Amino acid sequence: MKKFNTTAVCIPSKHYMVDFSERAVEIKKMVDAGKYFVINRARQYGKTTTIEALRRALAAEDLVISLDLQDIEDGSFKNGGEFSKAFARIILDAGEFDGLMIPESIIDRFQKLGKRPSDEVKMDDLFRVFRFWFKEEERPIVLIIDEVDSATNNQVFLDFLAQLRSLYLKRERTKTFQSVILVGVTDVRHLRSRIREEDRHKVNSPWNIAADFDIDMSLSETGIKGMLDEYEADHHTGMDTAAIARFIREYTNGYPFLVSRICQLMDEEVSKTMRLPEVWTYRGFDEAVKQLLAEKNTLFQSLTKNLDNFPELKASIRSILMEGTKLTWNPDQDDIIKMQMYGLIRNDRNTVKVANRIFETRLYNLFLSDEELKNNVFSREGELAKNRFVEDGKLNMRLILERFKDTYTEVCGPLVDRFKEKDGREQFLLYLKPIINGTGNYYIEAQTRDQTRTDVIVDYLGQQYILELKIWRGERYNAEGEKQIIEDLDYWNLNTGYMLSFNFNKKKESGLKRVEIGDKVLFECTV
Repeated sequence: MKKFNTTAVCIPSKHYMVDFSERAVEIKKMVDAGKYFVINRARQYGKTTTIEALRRALAAEDLVISLDLQDIEDGSFKNGGEFSKAFARIILDAGEFDGLMIPESIIDRFQKLGKRPSDEVKMDDLFRVFRFWFKEEERPIVLIIDEVDSATNNQVFLDFLAQLRSLYLKRERTKTFQSVILVGVTDVRHLRSRIREEDRHKVNSPWNIAADFDIDMSLSETGIKGMLDEYEADHHTGMDTAAIARFIREYTNGYPFLVSRICQLMDEEVSKTMRLPEVWTYRGFDEAVKQLLAEKNTLFQSLTKNLDNFPELKASIRSILMEGTKLTWNPDQDDIIKMQMYGLIRNDRNTVKVANRIFETRLYNLFLSDEELKNNVFSREGELAKNRFVEDGKLNMRLILERFKDTYTEVCGPLVDRFKEKDGREQFLLYLKPIINGTGNYYIEAQTRDQTRTDVIVDYLGQQYILELKIWRGERYNAEGEKQIIEDLDYWNLNTGYMLSFNFNKKKESGLKRVEIGDKVLFECTV
């Protein structure tokens, strides 16, 4: 029986996975056109699985040399001779163990190169063997190099890219690789190599010949549904595959690891505490998301490491999430390029947005934890009062709002002009987090996260609570907010919503009131 997989390459015969064949066909078009390009995506974004699908798509017409730079140890990057010998070795290994068809004469040339002293071998010698191979091979030769990140800070590898570039520029008069594909997190098009050792200020990109790779590698809702359809055919859970696929896509934005991990948790962990038909419902999905957000997996470790290594990135992300800062997408801005490269952000209509809802919530939890460690009073008060807010397995959101208002008034006193919407958001989330922690989830609706209003959606034991946080700006603005939350309630098929307003009017009437709008009920709390 197949399983969901979140480690290494996914194999169609062993794992439930989204069909990558259409993606491979699109990439093959670039190969057929003779493009040299880079597939750079964040960690665990399905790059290696994509390569395997591409290899299968190319196998009938092309000779594919697929190598992994992790097979070359660090010591082999100290000079061109050592690197060339190591590169020859991994090609020979591909022929010996992976079925790569290498002509005997070319094997002999690679073996002779490997036996020579390193100080006598130049990188030109390696490429000379390639040129002989081009003459003997009738099929187009495609070179795929995975895990290029392991060498991108090394001048020897940049020299290797420069040699590949030189071959590319001669392609009109001599036979060369049909296509070269570099795969990794780093976009090597942005690397710079010294032209000469003495000219330290003159730089040149060793891979400025690369074509743009604009193929969407996220998993589509349709693709996720196809994977779930296959699972359903095997397990007969009775799930609505279209609905579950939509939930998964909304929360992950198609990030391959997150998609597979949620499914894996539902299949292997949630099923231990729920009946199978219930596992593959929104409640089971919500439980899997809760478990995902609580675990310390390799993707989240990479996410945190990148933020710790680049404090300016962390500050930018915090500003986007906690303060509603809008950053215009600028492909020439180094921080934005790094955040995209590490999978932290995406371009949403020329505005920087956090990549997906799972990352947003994980990062909110990280930033809120920073405040909790400071013994924040709102977090402490929420923790002390949390047992009062759950009745028959449901949150008493009205009471939460009332008690938060009382706590805010006691701690902070009257609102002051320097107050910002993000202040109220952060303090309310600090109050809410210990109440739902371990049982529920929350997330911030990205479309409303700005300096005017914020929608917080809380999932607690399969029940959704829609809450709008905003600064009071008059009756007209308040009516617009009520209209918006009514639309949100319709989307979630709910009848009750909540509003939390921070009002600077000295004659304001603070407290909680009930408002009926059609068949909907709003509980509006004013601080």
